[in-house]
Amino acid sequence: MDSRPATAPDQLASMDTEQLRKRFLVEGLFADGEVRLTYSHEDRIIVGGSAGATELPCPGELRSEFFLERRELGVVNIGEPGTVTVDGERFELGAKEVLYVGRGARQVTFDGRFYLVSTPAHASHPTVKATLDDAEPVRLGSREGSNERTIYKYIHVKGIQSSQLVLGVTVLEPGSMWNTMPCHTHERRTEVYFYFGLPEAERVVHLMGRPESTRNLIVAPEQAVISPCWSVHCGFGTRSYAFVWAMGGENQAYEDVEPVAIGELR
Repeated sequence: MDSRPATAPDQLASMDTEQLRKRFLVEGLFADGEVRLTYSHEDRIIVGGSAGATELPCPGELRSEFFLERRELGVVNIGEPGTVTVDGERFELGAKEVLYVGRGARQVTFDGRFYLVSTPAHASHPTVKATLDDAEPVRLGSREGSNERTIYKYIHVKGIQSSQLVLGVTVLEPGSMWNTMPCHTHERRTEVYFYFGLPEAERVVHLMGRPESTRNLIVAPEQAVISPCWSVHCGFGTRSYAFVWAMGGENQAYEDVEPVAIGELR
């Protein structure tokens, strides 16, 4: 399991492109027959990828008997229909469908292509599957702004219950490329964006950093960006795409953000 330290905003000024990528960009999430994990000390979020037939491991860094002893897990199907089995109970997931796995589940196996997000959990909640029809859709943006999109909220206070994990999938309409603009920061949460659903040759330019001193990362399909609480997180793709957003931290209030006006960005 790869481990990433927490970062203060004043550290960005001295980082070159390669250092930024090593600290905030999560690459190589998928390898056939493996579960690959990255542990961020930003609110102790873990992100990962599973490809093929695999089992959720318990890395020694967790100092626990099993992975979900003190954690909860969100599973997003980003490929063809697949299955997730939790302590003997089998769940079939279609594209962009989500499974929440609560604290205390001992064995989790996968057969398919899944993106994984885990946060520490102080309580146990039931394991629940949700489809796109079950999610709470929010339609935002406009054709003129190149940001027509639908936000599907899966794990949140009015949806699947969790200890602190908040997760959803945003899908951009054909011809729309901007996400999360105007942008914002989260003073009480860390957020991770995982981009998928665009051809291998295409890219997303992801903006990060303090609003008055932004930096950028060039992100390939099926890569993730860790956004600390002080960092903006938005981007522009070379064509339409989808992304998973997931948060963990002080609260689960979706609306708890610090908005940043477009004219304030530098």
